[in-house]
Amino acid sequence: MFIRRWLIGIPLATVRASGERLSKVVALAVFSSDALSSVAYATEEMLLVLVLAGSLALDWSLPLSLAITLLLGILTVSYRQTIHAYPSGGGSYIVAKTNLGELPGLTAAAALMIDYVLTVSVSVSAGVAALTSAVPALHPHRVGLALLAIAIVTVVNLRGVRESGRAFAGPTYLFIGSLILMLLVGFGRFLVGGPPPAQAAEVPPPIAGLTLFLLLRAFSSGCTALTGVEAISNGVPAFRPPESKNAATTMAWVAAVLGTLFLGITILSHLYGLLPREGETLLSQLAWQVFGGGPLYYLVQAATMLILILASNTSFAGFPRLASFLARDRYLPTQLFALPVPMLWCKGAPCRRRWGFRPVSRQ
Repeated sequence: MFIRRWLIGIPLATVRASGERLSKVVALAVFSSDALSSVAYATEEMLLVLVLAGSLALDWSLPLSLAITLLLGILTVSYRQTIHAYPSGGGSYIVAKTNLGELPGLTAAAALMIDYVLTVSVSVSAGVAALTSAVPALHPHRVGLALLAIAIVTVVNLRGVRESGRAFAGPTYLFIGSLILMLLVGFGRFLVGGPPPAQAAEVPPPIAGLTLFLLLRAFSSGCTALTGVEAISNGVPAFRPPESKNAATTMAWVAAVLGTLFLGITILSHLYGLLPREGETLLSQLAWQVFGGGPLYYLVQAATMLILILASNTSFAGFPRLASFLARDRYLPTQLFALPVPMLWCKGAPCRRRWGFRPVSRQ
């Protein structure tokens, strides 16, 4: 009992749930870590496809990134409307079920639940890979490190949404700040005629033609920058009142930061002539070219590792709410629904002490 309370804290009464709501600043860290972490690899994924068609195809990275940013804007406007239309939480499942029917809704829910599970595995694995790349001695222990990272994120989430938000806010804003600093310094050095990259990247010979299919494939690969954008629309009830207004504002903040970082990394990589290469990420190359090694380079790498691991927190925040919606509609066991069953019959002072809500009559 002592160990459990030390790890996850003292249980809170139901009537105190409203006090655990999130401010916009904390909610951005809780719900956007998955979306923001995607900028660490979205540009690289797009360039990995374009480089197949040779050097001439690389110029398409800029218009494709602009198209992806435009799509992000469309998604943001759509989700902001959804937030106001479904203040109790309206992700793809709720919207599809309400407007298109049961089967489309369940299809969207199934896709989201699979995505939430894969987000944990992929993001934690990527974060551990960044760590073992910096410290090769830890490479044989990467599975144990991944399990340890998941266990830590799980325990922090069990302490409550507000406490997990506070714990994860620091790494999230560290990642945002370090990348913004990298972009400012990088563009500043380029504009004042600073030194170009020490060695221009060699473009491999083309192995495919520059076709519409290849451009669409590069566009879809770059759209990994949009992963996790929906999480806020699913978690509207977690915000402080007025919930819809605060959630919509946070959604706009996330879109602005995400679009700025993605466009900035893509443009700066193009200006510096960087290409993906095995053994080092594109973001690592860019940080090295901008800062020339040193503490700021390692700061970017450390922040990237942390945000990749903490991206799994979006799944911890979104999966239970989606499961609750499905349980409410009896597509999952009703025990997963958030409404406590004893509220229907519990009476008297013992009820208030045990369950933390006012007695409600059977009628």
